[in-house]
Amino acid sequence: MAANRKSQRIEPSFQASGGREDDDDFHVGAGDRVAGGGGRKGRGKPPKAERPRRGASARRREPSGGIFGLFRRLVYWCVVLGIWGAIGVGGLVLYYGARMPSATSWSIPDRPPNIKILAVSGDAIANRGLTGGEALSLENMSPYIPQAVIAIEDRRFYSHFGIDPLGLARAMLTNITTGRMVQGGSTLTQQLAKNMFLSPERTLERKVQEVLLALWLEHKYSKDQILAMYLNRVFFGSNSYGVEAASRRYFNKSARDVNLGEAALLAGLLKAPSRLSPARDPEAAEARAQVVLGAMREEGYVTDTEIKTAMSQTPARAKSYWSGAQHYAADMVMAQLPGMIGDIKEDLVVDTTIDLDLEKKADEAISAVLDKEGEKLNASQAALVSIDGTGAIRALVGGRDYAESQFDRASKAKRQPGSAFKPFVYAAALEAGRSPLSVRNDAPVKIGKWTPENYDQKYRGEVTLASALANSLNTIAAQLVMEVGPDEVIKLARRLGIESELQSNASIALGTSEVTLVELTAAYAPFMNGGYKATPHIIRRISTSDGKVLYENTYDNPPRVLEPNIVSQMNGMMMRVITEGTGKNARIPGWPAAGKSGTTQSFRDALFVGYTSNLTTGVWFGNDDGKSMKKVTGGGLPAKAWSQFMTAAHAGLSPSPLFGTVNGEPVLDGTQPVPQEGGDELFDIISRTLGTDERPAGNGEAVASDQTGAAPLDDGLIPPAEVGGERQTGTRRTTLLDFLVGG
Repeated sequence: MAANRKSQRIEPSFQASGGREDDDDFHVGAGDRVAGGGGRKGRGKPPKAERPRRGASARRREPSGGIFGLFRRLVYWCVVLGIWGAIGVGGLVLYYGARMPSATSWSIPDRPPNIKILAVSGDAIANRGLTGGEALSLENMSPYIPQAVIAIEDRRFYSHFGIDPLGLARAMLTNITTGRMVQGGSTLTQQLAKNMFLSPERTLERKVQEVLLALWLEHKYSKDQILAMYLNRVFFGSNSYGVEAASRRYFNKSARDVNLGEAALLAGLLKAPSRLSPARDPEAAEARAQVVLGAMREEGYVTDTEIKTAMSQTPARAKSYWSGAQHYAADMVMAQLPGMIGDIKEDLVVDTTIDLDLEKKADEAISAVLDKEGEKLNASQAALVSIDGTGAIRALVGGRDYAESQFDRASKAKRQPGSAFKPFVYAAALEAGRSPLSVRNDAPVKIGKWTPENYDQKYRGEVTLASALANSLNTIAAQLVMEVGPDEVIKLARRLGIESELQSNASIALGTSEVTLVELTAAYAPFMNGGYKATPHIIRRISTSDGKVLYENTYDNPPRVLEPNIVSQMNGMMMRVITEGTGKNARIPGWPAAGKSGTTQSFRDALFVGYTSNLTTGVWFGNDDGKSMKKVTGGGLPAKAWSQFMTAAHAGLSPSPLFGTVNGEPVLDGTQPVPQEGGDELFDIISRTLGTDERPAGNGEAVASDQTGAAPLDDGLIPPAEVGGERQTGTRRTTLLDFLVGG
């Protein structure tokens, strides 16, 4: 029993030695120690040569160390460090995540509202708003766009969960090997999260939040929804946010119609939108597009043949800013919009009165005259506005080049109209009882300290009012103002649509009070439409993107501001301005037209405002700094540009007479033409002597004088409807203008 107990004590000691002996050695060592187990002094010790040596034991443990042991220790410490790293990362995520609002309150921020501005044809004029373009679904945009973006920005977009570990590792490896930052590891989802929720600063906190938001986006939305949100919000350079804005900015077309090469260029901009913008560096933009095409080929989106076709296309070249006169019209819309509907909180569609064909012709007419004679005559700027009988603005050109200057000289600049204001003086005189054949003496006139002179500094003696207006005689206009009173002239001008401040003095006859070209042109429209006020307007309808109408104009029932006989006489008088007076350059082949020229002191401003039975158009030439032109009058450059535009605008239309005229002569009450000049001078002399100066109308009755304003005339007539290429939304009414032109 004692021997057995000793044996049991020995075995653990052996096992602890770590040595591995063969069976013979084991039995021998055990027997000796058991046999000598009764002594305490060396009797149970094995011979020295048989005792295991420390060196030998160490050598026997070597197979568990070496390279294998080093690898095992490396794995061990990697696991340990990985665990601690995961704990650290988890702690950071929890810490920065705790600083964020609760995930239950997260929501996609509204995309800044876009205002889509349409012409009467339904074609887009422009998009306005912070984004510069409307949002499109993936189905509505060119399929090349999402393919190009995925190929160059996030090839595993449809397979990762918002974070791409493989892409991140690849980017890190590439950046380490190149020694600089050449690739990013962020997915499209992460980029969207950053753009929508976070600041652009590069901090650890922002990166952690970006990852959390990306995971939330992937959980809440489908891949297609995420991609659509990204493409409609990402910055493409040149103040363009979203593919629609960028496409219209760089290619002047919708993202619906983008081809392969253009899609590659857009996708290439995402790396560095400002630096690679075609507006700044078209060569760099094109080189980057080639890289995108290569990535698309690697992903199998396109073939070599398609790439060859795309590479052969002319590189897109964009101007430094949006170009085209239609942007003046878009700016006018944006200026008026808040006053009509208040704050803009959602996408809107604005239907305007602009005819893009007329807009283009107006821009071409202005440019052609300036290019040909502007530099020679020191005229650097021009403006044009054309409206129909209701005051709807059909064309608006606010300057020579919108890309160079966005200031609208047609609606914002106030300038003296010069003699272009005289029709209001003569109309007031007719209302006061004068007639086109009333005679006045063209001679030096002194009104207080003011002595008006004619342009040519010549005097013609006795002339009729019709002749005085045709030749723009300043002395006669001044006399008429003093006869009827400046206040009466102002009242009439106000009725017709002049809203700017007018000075009540004799010099108002020569247009010394400043007005805008838009209001001046609109005030001529009652002569064209039969005596109805034509309030200038450019917005027809405002609706939400889903069709809810927020505003619709009500200018289809304007008040009467001139009686028909006054309109008829004024038309006959102003027709002579073009046929034989200062506006000969404004003639339109085959078309009856009327108008008036205007020139301000020292040739600072030159204007021509005129009309046919379809359109009333005003043109201004001058310089922004107010410098004088080289003897440019309203009958010069403005009349030429007016004629060029109006001729193009009326191409293909059948000529029609002006209101109240037959064969160029005014008709009173629709029956009798006004007597020819010189037929009744005696009556005028007697009338002036008696102080009545009333001339019988065609029916033998005197023309009614209206000292306080034209009274409404219930004649059963309906004011003219709009003229142009408007989309018809209802039955067109038969109007007075329709009867006159045979409609």
